[in-house]
Amino acid sequence: MTYNSAMWVMFGLLAWIAALTSCARLSRAAFAAGRWPDPYPDAGPPGELTLPQTAFLAGGPRRVTDLVLVRMARARRLLLAHTGWVTVVDPEPHDALERGVLAAIGSYGQARIADVHAAAAGSEPMTALGEDLARTGLAVPPEVRAAVTAGVRSVRKAGAAVLSLWLAATALAPPHVPAPAVGGWFVLPLLLVAGSLLISRLEIRHHTDWASYAGQQALARLAVPRQRTAGAVTDEHALLTALAVRGPAALPEPALRQALLGAGRRERAPQARLGE
Repeated sequence: MTYNSAMWVMFGLLAWIAALTSCARLSRAAFAAGRWPDPYPDAGPPGELTLPQTAFLAGGPRRVTDLVLVRMARARRLLLAHTGWVTVVDPEPHDALERGVLAAIGSYGQARIADVHAAAAGSEPMTALGEDLARTGLAVPPEVRAAVTAGVRSVRKAGAAVLSLWLAATALAPPHVPAPAVGGWFVLPLLLVAGSLLISRLEIRHHTDWASYAGQQALARLAVPRQRTAGAVTDEHALLTALAVRGPAALPEPALRQALLGAGRRERAPQARLGE
């Protein structure tokens, strides 16, 4: 066997190893997710969702942080700038989540909203909120979501690796070896990867979301108002509910949407202030 012949056969074996290993990892994660109790045995009834719980189930810690920022901004307790910065006006928190967000902003009283998102996501109040929702079966436990997400990511990487190895094997195959013979080593592992991704999308997709199936049902039962136009009379709870479920795009104020979504973000501290 020539050097080139040995190389393309080795690439075929590597493609099989990558596909089988990644699919096995995803299968183990999916099996573990299927054994997760929903809800936990010692959990009580979930009850009516609060705004922070709604935000967490719909968009995770980032959505909760957006909710806290907008709620405080509308109370004129902090200022949000369209450049993507937040400035503290009233440093006294009204609850644990506000305390976590204020701590994420820092002692200087001013920070980039993107940095606040990152810091608040790992705060103790945010972690406790997620754990409480997971205990009642409304949120996917972080270890389950992380395992399934990592499994899906590994299968996607394996698919890219199989395609790359296929191209390399085709280039290295001797002239007397027909292209279909080379492709036969890679079509099956590629189909295995594609099938695993399709099944994961259909069967275990909810394990990669923040809300479990029960949590998604709870969100679906909420009466979420339609997006309001700027300048309209807006009920505070209705606006915050729309923000919690749909995200910053539901806000009527363009400046707030721009601040939270990051449009026009700059690295320097802002001169203009918004959030009234």
